[in-house]
Amino acid sequence: MASGAGFLSAEAKAASAAAGVGVVVGGHGSAALKGAASSSRGGRWRPTTRQGGQHSGDAWVAQRVAVAGSGRAGWGHQQPGHQQQSQTASAATTAGGLNAEFCGRRSTRLVSKFHHGRQKLYMGKHSPEADMAAQEILSAPSMSGNSTALLLEKWSHQLVGLEDFPYLLRELGNRGEWERALQGYEWMVQQGHLRSEWSKLASIMISTLGRLGKVEIALDVFNRAQKAGFGNNVYAYSAMVSAYGRSGRCREALKVFQAMKKAGCKPNLITYNTIIDACGKGGVDLKKALDIFEEMQKEGVEPDRITFNSLIAVCSRGSLWEDSQRVFAEMQRRGIEQDIFTYNTLIDAVCKGGQMELAASIMSSMRLKNISPNVVTYSTMIDGYGKLGCFEEAIGLYHDMKESGVRPDRVSYNTLIDIYAKLGRFDDALTACKDMERVGLKADVVTYNALIDAYGKQGKYKDAAGLFDKMKAEGLVPNVLTYSALIDAYSKAGMHQDATSIFVEFKRAGLKPDVVLYSSLIDSCCKCGLVEDAVVLLQEMTQAGIQPNIVTYNSLIDAYGRNGQVDNVEAAKGNMPINVFNKVGDRSTEIICKTLTSQQNANDHTGVLAAVSVFHEMQQFGLKPNVVTFSAILNACSRCSSLQEASVLLEQMRFFDSWVYGIAHGLLMGLREHVWVEAQRLFDEIARMDYATGAAFYNALTDVLWHFGQRQGAQEVVVAAKRRQVWENAWWRSEQQFCLDLHLMSVGAAQAMLHVWLLDLRALVWDGHALPRVLSILTGWGKHSKVAGFSTVKRAVESRLLEIKAPFQVGRYNEGRLVCAGHIVRAWLGDPRTSKLLMLQDAIIKSNPQWNRFPDGFLSLKEPLLADVAT
Repeated sequence: MASGAGFLSAEAKAASAAAGVGVVVGGHGSAALKGAASSSRGGRWRPTTRQGGQHSGDAWVAQRVAVAGSGRAGWGHQQPGHQQQSQTASAATTAGGLNAEFCGRRSTRLVSKFHHGRQKLYMGKHSPEADMAAQEILSAPSMSGNSTALLLEKWSHQLVGLEDFPYLLRELGNRGEWERALQGYEWMVQQGHLRSEWSKLASIMISTLGRLGKVEIALDVFNRAQKAGFGNNVYAYSAMVSAYGRSGRCREALKVFQAMKKAGCKPNLITYNTIIDACGKGGVDLKKALDIFEEMQKEGVEPDRITFNSLIAVCSRGSLWEDSQRVFAEMQRRGIEQDIFTYNTLIDAVCKGGQMELAASIMSSMRLKNISPNVVTYSTMIDGYGKLGCFEEAIGLYHDMKESGVRPDRVSYNTLIDIYAKLGRFDDALTACKDMERVGLKADVVTYNALIDAYGKQGKYKDAAGLFDKMKAEGLVPNVLTYSALIDAYSKAGMHQDATSIFVEFKRAGLKPDVVLYSSLIDSCCKCGLVEDAVVLLQEMTQAGIQPNIVTYNSLIDAYGRNGQVDNVEAAKGNMPINVFNKVGDRSTEIICKTLTSQQNANDHTGVLAAVSVFHEMQQFGLKPNVVTFSAILNACSRCSSLQEASVLLEQMRFFDSWVYGIAHGLLMGLREHVWVEAQRLFDEIARMDYATGAAFYNALTDVLWHFGQRQGAQEVVVAAKRRQVWENAWWRSEQQFCLDLHLMSVGAAQAMLHVWLLDLRALVWDGHALPRVLSILTGWGKHSKVAGFSTVKRAVESRLLEIKAPFQVGRYNEGRLVCAGHIVRAWLGDPRTSKLLMLQDAIIKSNPQWNRFPDGFLSLKEPLLADVAT
């Protein structure tokens, strides 16, 4: 952000950040509340432009815009979650009765003449009879026809208060009885004596339907009111803008906003606040919202608290946490008082930016202004910590919330349950469920989704399926996320048939699949080797207008790469998303295809060709390959029949990412002295990712290195992984037993790690330490194996142990465990000949000038990595 811009005064630059409204906070609904208007003058600013994820350019334009006019209270925006009862300012309520020809331009002094001589017993509020009528309408049994109209006919002579009929519509809407409200509205606009109220009643009806998500019906009411001559006013237009905005349909809201101005209706503060709020809910960028902000000031409409809260909400929705602070600073400069919603929204924006220290500072500053954090504040902070993986901080803050006397709500409990579940602390998660029910909050779909997803990721597939059955038995309707979580769980377990059954049930439920669900099912097919079925699903989702994401393509790339060979070239042509044999999109793909198809057995490479094809299609759709893609490409390299083919594949991949694929290519070609420092940097980046992603990366990299003879390189890579807590439970020790657990590793990683472990044991022996009674190696095959009698890791490890003459044998009661007595291993390790067997060497690769090209900055000294395990 450029500093010193004219928009921000010195006071504004020094101001602290914080704000909140009109945004979903940690799962909470948004709320836009009435804000006090300021009499200070306004300014104009522009958002920063982003280049490569960084802010650049002048953030705030130095042009000041003088603003005249007084502020006006705005309509509230209310959604499920934490709600604030919306109110309508009295001035807006009175003006709502204007006929179409006024378009919001005549004075209230003139408007008051329409009511001259009318009974004003309850000016400004509804009569007791209106309450009685509302109760009778609400308690009446649901009947077809105009039951509400009949009851209104009965009460019509007793409803004399100015607000009686508007009150009835609002009350029915607040109770969710939109059909009764619509029946009542249709009756009211047929009554001649209510003609002066028709425009107000129309705006209330539109607003009510919009709040309840009945946007198309609201549009119908709006259009009919326009045709009848009482819908062409600022309040009806504003209500329609709000209806679209609440549903996230910002384009339609902007069209209504423009139509309103063309019709000669001048937007007021309510309108501008509503359209800015719609920008936030519809994902419109900050620039568009600021254009509207600038326009309102030019039109003499002064922004108020709601305006700024909505602007901060736009920043929050776009994860523009720095811009949200600048909006807040300008709000302070103008002297507009902040409220709890202001602070909650800013905290939400900052949390979405991952700036938890700043969020905690903002939360502390609230108390200095006598604004106490509420349940939304705490839930937002807890969710922010949870998304960053700071689970202990999140749990600690939850306990602080309870100690502060703030009662957790459903969102708070669901966030806590999700965190406990991700930690694998299922007992604590279930206890939180019981606490939630104890305070009268029943577990909902969100609760079950969190548990099902966590159970699935922890491998507790039966528990996940049991929860799925339980939620249906309790009358809860599973949603898309529920089915996606369960399909993903079954996919990871290799239970493709179960995943398919759930997908069939999903379709019968009439739900619309999304990219997450399709990706989970495609991944399930890929893991079972059903690549053709996966391609059929890919075609189905694209025909349904669902754009595949990076996860979808990664699954296909990995499946084709692991498959190594499709039945034949012609079959590959028919199944590949892009026919790489006939359609080449770039030079790198062409080189790969020519190299692989020129081999004697071209059919052996159809899987790799298909993987390259999918990779190219992903690039065409503008999806950036990630570390999972990289791992999948390395798996494809492992299936190449020669080092030359694998080298060409990685060499050409450097056109897409010279750094990452250049490192892999250098390691494969035995050029660690040139790339090792950069490799360490890459490993540090991987360490910031989740465990599963890191493990997959190291498995793939060591596999390809081991497969093509770079075994010392593979050994150094697994040591680097261990230092960064990958496979952190692979080594464990007790007084009775030392164990090496290899069941989460690939074939190459398992063999490389075996050598590292044995070298470590040898160092202990040579230092004079005793070994425990038993040493064991777990290979991942045994009584819990999904395919009895089959384990590539077990076979590779057994073969390796035989090659180095290690005295381990298959365990008596567990065929997946290799065991040996400690004193026997000690004697073997003490043999001087063992040292030579344990020290791995790299294959010597003939130099090729085309293989040794590296980007600038790659040359660096090798870091001594194995000094602590080799003797």
